[in-house]
Amino acid sequence: MKGVNKYYPPDFDPAKHGSINGYRNSHPLRERARKLSQGILIIRFEMPYNIWCDGCKNHIGMGVRYNAEKKKVGTYYSTPIYRFRMKCHLCVNYIEMQTDPATCDYVIVSGARRKEERWDMAENEQILTTEHSEKEKLETNAMYKLDHGGKDRAKLRAALPSLSELQEHQAGWKDDFQLNSALRRKFRVEKREIAETEEKDDEVRRRTGLSIPLVPEKEEDKRLASLLTLQTPDSYEEKQQSKRKEISSRSWFGSPSTPAGSAVGGLLQKLSLQGKGAAAAKTLGLATPSALSLVRKKTESDTSSSGTSSTDEARSEQTMTPDPVLTAKDCGPEEAGSDSCVKSLVVDYSDSDSDPGQ
Repeated sequence: MKGVNKYYPPDFDPAKHGSINGYRNSHPLRERARKLSQGILIIRFEMPYNIWCDGCKNHIGMGVRYNAEKKKVGTYYSTPIYRFRMKCHLCVNYIEMQTDPATCDYVIVSGARRKEERWDMAENEQILTTEHSEKEKLETNAMYKLDHGGKDRAKLRAALPSLSELQEHQAGWKDDFQLNSALRRKFRVEKREIAETEEKDDEVRRRTGLSIPLVPEKEEDKRLASLLTLQTPDSYEEKQQSKRKEISSRSWFGSPSTPAGSAVGGLLQKLSLQGKGAAAAKTLGLATPSALSLVRKKTESDTSSSGTSSTDEARSEQTMTPDPVLTAKDCGPEEAGSDSCVKSLVVDYSDSDSDPGQ
């Protein structure tokens, strides 16, 4: 138990022991004071800047904390100089650092090297602190003080225009009430304009049924909108009339979907034409498709074999091509309902490879 508790044993004597730590023969800092007889105190040391470890060559960042041995190694005038010894957490190397009161910094003694990231005040045009040696000269050497005063006056004359400009700029912000009133007035005007714009946008979105944000209107947008027309060139009646004219002038028979050289495609096309002709005839009150007759064309071979027997003729007709090709007369829209167009379907065997006379 630490010596900060409230328990005092029965044999505790304040005159003899003085405190509970004296009774237990322990230091108030406990383990941190185990080397106090050697002038060493264990403290928690925080790395003041980035360093590179000489043992493992690893980077140790600023702010990393170590348990370091602190001891006094000297003085700078009346200021003591302390040295800190700690072990790297990545290897077995020990790092030693000590304070430098002359430069208000820490100096690496051994075990590491500093990562150079120092801030140069002269390079960044900051006010430099006066060195101790310079202060001593100003206090003891009258000629040096006179020369130093002349240099200071030259610096003041060089910086006087910039200082005057800064003073004028600060004078413009001197009346806080007027500036605050002008700023609040400007904010009120802008707030009113924003509210009016949002109200107009909401009205446009509600009227057009839109749910997208609207961008501010520009003169270029107005000019382009004035050049556009949203009216159709033709009315609805004119469109309907042009569509009827197109339908009435269109051919009744569409183009075949199969190749033109195919016999099956030609047959299917002609059969479809026959069906369309029958439908047209039924509409016009003409003959039905059953009343249509198919006429066989006589070729030269039929004329030469007219003297043969009927049996040979029947046999020769059975050996003809099984896929006859029907030819239809091309009919225009005026002849579509006439008998001459409907009844002009004939069987043509002239393009067959087989000879019907054989």
